[in-house]
Amino acid sequence: MKKAIFFLALLVSQISLAQVSDDLMLYRQDFKNIAGQNTVSVTSYEKDGKHLVFVGGAGDVDVFSLNKKGALTPISSHELYKKKGPARGMVADNIGGTDFLFVANKFGNVVETFKILDSGSLERAAMVEDTEDMHLAVGITLQVVHMKKASYLFVGGLERTTPGLTCFKINNDGSLTHVQSMKDNDELHTDGIIGMYTVKIKGKTYLYTSGFQDSGVSSFRVYENGKFKNVNNIHDNTTDRYLNGAYPVTGVTLGENNYVVVGHRHHQYYGYAPKFIKNKDFVYHGDGVSVFKLNNRGALVPHFVLKDDETNKLKGQTRIELVSSNGKEAVFAVGTRDDAAIQLCKLNEDGILSPINYLETGFSIYYGLRSHKIGDDNFLIAGSNRFDFGKAVSYKIAPKIDRKNKVIKHIVHLKYKDEATAEQVNEAVQAFVDLQNKIPSIAAFEWGENDSTEGHDKGLTHSFVLTFKDENAREQYLFHEAHLGLINKYAQFFADAVVMDYWTEE
Repeated sequence: MKKAIFFLALLVSQISLAQVSDDLMLYRQDFKNIAGQNTVSVTSYEKDGKHLVFVGGAGDVDVFSLNKKGALTPISSHELYKKKGPARGMVADNIGGTDFLFVANKFGNVVETFKILDSGSLERAAMVEDTEDMHLAVGITLQVVHMKKASYLFVGGLERTTPGLTCFKINNDGSLTHVQSMKDNDELHTDGIIGMYTVKIKGKTYLYTSGFQDSGVSSFRVYENGKFKNVNNIHDNTTDRYLNGAYPVTGVTLGENNYVVVGHRHHQYYGYAPKFIKNKDFVYHGDGVSVFKLNNRGALVPHFVLKDDETNKLKGQTRIELVSSNGKEAVFAVGTRDDAAIQLCKLNEDGILSPINYLETGFSIYYGLRSHKIGDDNFLIAGSNRFDFGKAVSYKIAPKIDRKNKVIKHIVHLKYKDEATAEQVNEAVQAFVDLQNKIPSIAAFEWGENDSTEGHDKGLTHSFVLTFKDENAREQYLFHEAHLGLINKYAQFFADAVVMDYWTEE
């Protein structure tokens, strides 16, 4: 009887998960300013029960804690080597009992190692500089690979002269010992490695790389000593493959099947013949996320493509994160630079990828998107390379709430400083009023000065009421360059503010 009850409960839980995963949505929880100029990359780590978020920008790495509600709390900020960067590739891991953060300093041409302290703060532990024998210049992507007796760090990037893939042994003090570098050639897709993923198949370890410049993906067998060799390579075409500007790479094991998921940011999005695009003879035939099935020797086999259309947001994919998996299906989050959105997708055991829901974030996602789990809840932390942005944003992934026939009312109450002149206040008010002409997502706008005589206004003098048709419209407003510009210019005159949102019937 107990066994019957157990299996019934298991069946019900699996059915419930399948139903929920078909209708998930992102809900913004928090956002915080960063010290760096922009948010290029994001990673996370759990240390002794504390959930840490590392945000890499131009010249700095910021550390935050993330609580179970998705709130971000600043811990510290750390300067990169030569104040360069941005901190493009970042990965945290435990090596020999010590927690480290490894950082690919894109224009510093180094890989930096930081020890993660008990507080979550960072302490520089080691650094390795580029040489003629390596491919660390313009470093972008890092991947830790754990073998039985040692751990290794694989490094890829946009080396302009001699691109390739490099492996280091990670020592217990965080220092790196060079093991092997493989120079790119006409067959490999290691020219501009922006994504990497590893998986074990029948006890053997395989590594997969994207090739941004040479538009394809490659597979490698990794051996116990850190040495590696090429297995196979899949090239872009102009019919049914979407690997031009191959960008993010991730994957998952479902049932007996191993899948690699690859996105791309097509070269067309970089304008006509930009200097760093080597092959300018490309053809644009749309956007899509490619799914590859792995055979028993770790080789990539084209399997399925989810094409971009009017129902999803897949233009300019720059990051794909595995959100969750129950062994039968998996949920992925696709961050896009050109659609400025996060698209949730489901991959089933047969390797079919289907869209769920998306949130238009209001900012372009460049490389900064990270999935993190606390208890039973899944979160995403995102950022943008926009230099006017300078923020880390957290989202919770949860079942979609039915908002049919409802709109959002966004109410802002402001109090201006006593020392602000009437002219300065009027200018700030007019700038707020002008937002309705600069931000298309504002459906309605009204404002006025306080006329209450009840004595409960707390000194607030001006109220602004904005209407948005949905979450997408609100996000587009919140992180729009005109709105951020207003705050940057006029916040100096604000003495206090109260902001509240609510949903109401249309």
